[in-house]
Amino acid sequence: GSEMPLLSVPKEVAVGTAMLGVAFATGMLAGKRRPPSLATYTETGMIGKNSPLRQYILDHSLREHPILKKLRLLTAEHPWGRMMVSCEQAQLMANLVKLIKAKKVIEVGVFTGYNALNMALVLPDDGQVIACDINEDYAKIGRPLWKEAGVEHKIDLRIKPAIQTLDELLASGEAETFDFAFIDADKESYNEYYEKCLRVIKKGGIIAIDNVFWNGGVLKPRKGDLAAQTIHHLNEKLLKDARVNISMLPVGDGVTLAFKL
Repeated sequence: GSEMPLLSVPKEVAVGTAMLGVAFATGMLAGKRRPPSLATYTETGMIGKNSPLRQYILDHSLREHPILKKLRLLTAEHPWGRMMVSCEQAQLMANLVKLIKAKKVIEVGVFTGYNALNMALVLPDDGQVIACDINEDYAKIGRPLWKEAGVEHKIDLRIKPAIQTLDELLASGEAETFDFAFIDADKESYNEYYEKCLRVIKKGGIIAIDNVFWNGGVLKPRKGDLAAQTIHHLNEKLLKDARVNISMLPVGDGVTLAFKL
């Protein structure tokens, strides 16, 4: 493919990335007050999305394809733009896909397709992203840009419940044929998505699970917050799951990488 330019990232880059909550400058750690810090950590210990330190990370690590940038800015204008995966996290997903020489990827939750595009750009020409979503309207924003980037043929968009698509893949003999899975859809179904993805992923493959911090909601899940409860239970389950090795990373709204053994 063409060489990807190194782009300077404007301050507006924070718009449309994963919502991390309100950063507070002083910060609290283990109940002890710290002196004000330029890092501006959030209550979850994350770097705030408007933090100078996060801007430094973007300025010194983000290599965003021009069409990815175009899609990110388009998505930022959408009323639900904050649902988009953070750009530095999407870059990590693409790097992992490339690292393991993936050819078959499944994405549960597509939104406008920023992350799908990121992964499709690094897949070989015969590689494929099975992109699962129930809302075609969001994907319509990204599809013209998939085409513009020359990777539309690598993205197989399936508009139906992801569980149905996963069951169809399993029924058609595609168990343990996928290299990488990315889960970022309705949180209440996370455990089911994880179990199905574990079956379609081959040994040595990776499952990436997004929003594992749920903006700090997992620290003390509220009674009525089913999403926070579900994610917290999955986080506890993953810690003890002997079928995988895991790393939970403070990127975006938290992402867990599960490496299938």
